[in-house]
Amino acid sequence: MSTASTSSTPPSATPQLSFPEADVALLTFDDPKKGANVLSSGVLDQLGCCLDELEKRPDVKGLVIRSGKPGSFIAGADLREFAVSLDAPKSEIARMCQRGRRLFERLSTLPLVTVAAIDGVCLGGGAELAIWCDHRVMTDEPKTQFGFPEIKLGLYPGWGGTARASRIVGLSNAIELVAGGETIGAKAAQSMGLATDVIEPAQLQAAAIRLIRSEQQSGKYREERGRLRQPVAMTETELAFLGATASAYIQQQTKGHYPAPVAALELMLEAASLDIDAACEREAEGMAELFGSPVNRALINVFFLSDRNKKDTGVVGADVAPRPIKSVAIIGAGIMGRGIAATNLRRDNKVTITDAAPGALKAAVELILGEASYDKHLKGPDSRRAVHFASLLHSTATEADTIGSDLVLEAVVEDPGVKKTIFARLEHRLPADAILASNTSTIPITQMAQGMSHPERFCGIHFFNPVRTMPLVEVIRGAATSDQTVATAVAHAKSLGKSPIVVKDGPGFLVNRLLLFYLAEAVELLVEGVDPRDIDRAGKQFGMPLGPLAVYDLVGLDTAFHAGRVMYEAFPDRVPLSPIVGALNRAGRLGQKTGAGFFSYAKNKERGEFDPKLLQILSPYIREQKQKLSAGDIGMRLVLPMLTEATRLLEEQIVRDPRDIDLGIIYGIGFPAFRGGILFWADTMGFENILKLLEKFRPLGKRMEPTPLLVEMAKSGRRFY
Repeated sequence: MSTASTSSTPPSATPQLSFPEADVALLTFDDPKKGANVLSSGVLDQLGCCLDELEKRPDVKGLVIRSGKPGSFIAGADLREFAVSLDAPKSEIARMCQRGRRLFERLSTLPLVTVAAIDGVCLGGGAELAIWCDHRVMTDEPKTQFGFPEIKLGLYPGWGGTARASRIVGLSNAIELVAGGETIGAKAAQSMGLATDVIEPAQLQAAAIRLIRSEQQSGKYREERGRLRQPVAMTETELAFLGATASAYIQQQTKGHYPAPVAALELMLEAASLDIDAACEREAEGMAELFGSPVNRALINVFFLSDRNKKDTGVVGADVAPRPIKSVAIIGAGIMGRGIAATNLRRDNKVTITDAAPGALKAAVELILGEASYDKHLKGPDSRRAVHFASLLHSTATEADTIGSDLVLEAVVEDPGVKKTIFARLEHRLPADAILASNTSTIPITQMAQGMSHPERFCGIHFFNPVRTMPLVEVIRGAATSDQTVATAVAHAKSLGKSPIVVKDGPGFLVNRLLLFYLAEAVELLVEGVDPRDIDRAGKQFGMPLGPLAVYDLVGLDTAFHAGRVMYEAFPDRVPLSPIVGALNRAGRLGQKTGAGFFSYAKNKERGEFDPKLLQILSPYIREQKQKLSAGDIGMRLVLPMLTEATRLLEEQIVRDPRDIDLGIIYGIGFPAFRGGILFWADTMGFENILKLLEKFRPLGKRMEPTPLLVEMAKSGRRFY
């Protein structure tokens, strides 16, 4: 068939309109300035121009929309433009939604067949563009994922996505996609009727054109267009049942802290009985209520924190190239060593693991392979992947076998003497370009580097437990650590799919230092006679995933006792030294692992219950409560010491940027994302209000004393963001 030249579209514009066949148009998104296609206002304007041109071409019978970037279709809207509009009036937000929806809706009214040919991620606004097409063809690649992640920004799709999805895949599936915010692969999309076909990437465009030819002959797409404009076919009983079950699930997942999933559910249930135009109008009105809300602002901040982290090399002003890490040796086959090993295997790195205990090493191999090959769809190990990973894993009782690796990472008991002995044995035998690292969570890197011949090649690479699911990695720079070592550690952590944050050396580094103040304040509240249930309830009401006493039980009271001593010795002026944790240790109540700690785990190994026996242990240490504290007061008592310590981290230049603190505390200890991070939260509270709260608790000691940075920000009106 003949091939037409490209249209009058400017060569640098995206999308570009071309004609691979005389009567078939191809619209290609490929922004040369970005690694992924995003729907900025300029791109949307250009899309409108291309659709204008197609409307003038009665000879064109079909349109294929695809990306010029392999493995990436359209990542969504340009969030920086969204952020600029956060303070816009609600009426303007509704009009913005209506303009976008009417533009995309043209894909369902053009006098030709429209097909989205999707290879790679198709998210947010990109997903909405795709579902306004008559058909979607997707590649069978793992990177091909479809989803509406707007809920994770405190929003829902606003360009017709809620209404159109409900009519394509059914209301139940659409609610799961929109209110859940998770992505689905091509096969799942096909099974629910979202994708018409799933094919190999090389056949993507040809398959889309074949579909156009088929629809040209049958004309079925016209009938389907009419159906998709009608209300969703469901009885009132079906709607009521779906609403009740979905509402209960959403409440369980969000604990009432995230309004967008509830708003999306209510909207989609109401709009199911409306035609498409009315449903889209309701969608725009509802979006205006969510857009610019405190939760929306906080979650957009978290997005930008993550986006910045992806681009951060870990060093500022230094032009250094990270060394490639293809082989990793791990000293220690405990829970952390196994998790780090499995994470490296999943990225096809060669892994050597050793342990002083032969029995632990033997058991570790099976556990590592099982974790590395775990498939969430199979809900267990994938045997083929396990065989592949087994070829990359070498277990050895001989420490000398580890010295040929690019990175040697120690993950043994948290004892500086043991660690330094290992480093002394290994350091002089490593290749000149190898990195030596510790997974320590508390011991200063500079201290462990004393006596090393090459301390510039030594750093901390602190993973969090469980390694498989925790995204954060702290890269700790010792006094002598080189820029190249830091850059290499950061690049390696990113290659594992982690979010590394560089911190300077110091007790507790970043995350554990802040966590300790959350935990220590809870014990002080116990001493003052506050019910342990009220303490944990207040922490969870603020949005923390666990109350502080439950965190103690999860971590282990023995581990917490050791960490608390380290922090007390470092900061005796503001870390309360309470006898309670020691008393629980002596009583054998170490938390979940012994069946009892602050709570009892006799009936449920993971969810603790109040245990009256705890009061017998606490009674010698409890002071008479001077006044009853409200839940809000308890919550502030738990959070404010973390805030003051976070500002000290900035004053001491332990971190390079406030954003590192906020991302670290969200990813590391689960500080509520809907608050945007502890420093973002302080911005929203206002620093004059923060100082008033601290003044209220000032008699408690220096941990409640405002730092010079907080005082200065209150005076100047400055904010962290």
